[in-house]
Amino acid sequence: MSSFSIERLSRPLAKHVRRFGTKVINNVRTTRGNYAKVTSADVQHFKSILGEGNVLTGDQDVQPYNVDWMKYMSGESRTVLKPKTTEDVSAILEYCNDKMIAVCPQAGNTSISGGSVALFDEVVLSMQRMNNIIDFNPLSGVLVCEAGCVLESLMGHVESHGFMMPLDLGSKGSCQIGGNVSTNAGGIRVIRYGTLQGCVLGLEAVTADGSVLDCLNTMRKDNTGYHLKHLFIGSEGTLGVVTKVAILCPILPKHISVAFIGLDSYEKVLKLFSIARQEFAETLSSFELMDNTTITAVEDNLKLGCPIANVHPFYVLIELATSQPNLNRHLENILEKALDDSIITDATTADQTSTINKIWKVRERSIEALMKYGYVYAYDISTPLNCFYDIVELLRDKLKDVADCKAVCGFGHIGDGNLHLNVATREYNKELSGIIEPFVYGWTSECRGSISAEHGIGYIKRNYLERTKNGKALGLMQSLKHTMDPKCILNPYKVIPPSET
Repeated sequence: MSSFSIERLSRPLAKHVRRFGTKVINNVRTTRGNYAKVTSADVQHFKSILGEGNVLTGDQDVQPYNVDWMKYMSGESRTVLKPKTTEDVSAILEYCNDKMIAVCPQAGNTSISGGSVALFDEVVLSMQRMNNIIDFNPLSGVLVCEAGCVLESLMGHVESHGFMMPLDLGSKGSCQIGGNVSTNAGGIRVIRYGTLQGCVLGLEAVTADGSVLDCLNTMRKDNTGYHLKHLFIGSEGTLGVVTKVAILCPILPKHISVAFIGLDSYEKVLKLFSIARQEFAETLSSFELMDNTTITAVEDNLKLGCPIANVHPFYVLIELATSQPNLNRHLENILEKALDDSIITDATTADQTSTINKIWKVRERSIEALMKYGYVYAYDISTPLNCFYDIVELLRDKLKDVADCKAVCGFGHIGDGNLHLNVATREYNKELSGIIEPFVYGWTSECRGSISAEHGIGYIKRNYLERTKNGKALGLMQSLKHTMDPKCILNPYKVIPPSET
């Protein structure tokens, strides 16, 4: 697949109102917790652990770690720590826990939920130096690596052994595997390989008091009590800092075929999906939906051509992967029948790597194209497939009279019910945000969907978590947090709603 590294795009930063240690973001007021401020003595202690060059305190050095890539969240951290080993992380957390210093773990900082940057002056714990590949076993297909490894580097390493990573993201050139695990990132091939909850065999994590929890199992079967690794997968650094990961990698397929298809209704998208699952049950790895508004943004803002010439309301990208030849011919036969049956209106296929990469760029760079308008309200939800696209049309109608609205569109992973809903405007507007978010999350709750399909809760969605989790579940989450992090120093203000902390 093509390599798209997340850029620091020039966009207006959302305005945060600050008053006496309080921030108001999205009309939600958050007050700084009763944490210690980092002193010069603390900085010297961190330097004694990490060395002079791995403790950043200068404004210019710290600033890139204080802003997320969507320019939505901005923090006020004045200290960035860059550990090299698990022992470094342990020593840092033990000290911070003792001194009551809040810590914000940070991987590639590609989050769109505000979970990877400090909200106030928390110490940023950057994992980028922990980037060693520890082992890859070609017999079992198990990769063991440190949390700071960039996903694209891991993909290249295992591909050289004839294997592939079970996840592929548009941010692969920047995101780190520890962040992927901590947010339970999904990506474009969940339909074939599942989520990271199933692919991660084991991990190592450091808890708030500096204790190292070694659950770095590499066996596919380990039925020995509680599966503690799952506490950290998707917990976004609020329960512990993931330092090492063991991941099961599938065999790299010898043959890949891709189709880019135009359709005239969402109902026909679902018909095509049903056909694809029946005809390509063993080979279907991706089934991606894009609407016309998304494709228009890619064409106009990035100057990437649509793979098919005619304009259609909906587009689908199908990827098949197998070790057997003649895959493309079978795909063409099925599409020809779908065309004869008026299920699809146009299609093109490819089985050459260069052409496949060009087609995937149209999908992978969709959010980048939308960001060129100025500001993007991005929502990552999962819903039943029968109502998957309804919210796009409902929101488009709701915002039809908003002059600043440049685009309302949807794209995503039909195979796992994950819709990326986006509203693009020239600049951020808190009143507009206050209209969109309750509407989107209220509708999602009514559909018994999830307000976060793969990007986590972070800060931005924490006050809407009750739309997905009931009181009992939130109470258990609260109990786990206070058991594992009694002083709440790990990624405070994130995931758990303020009423629950």
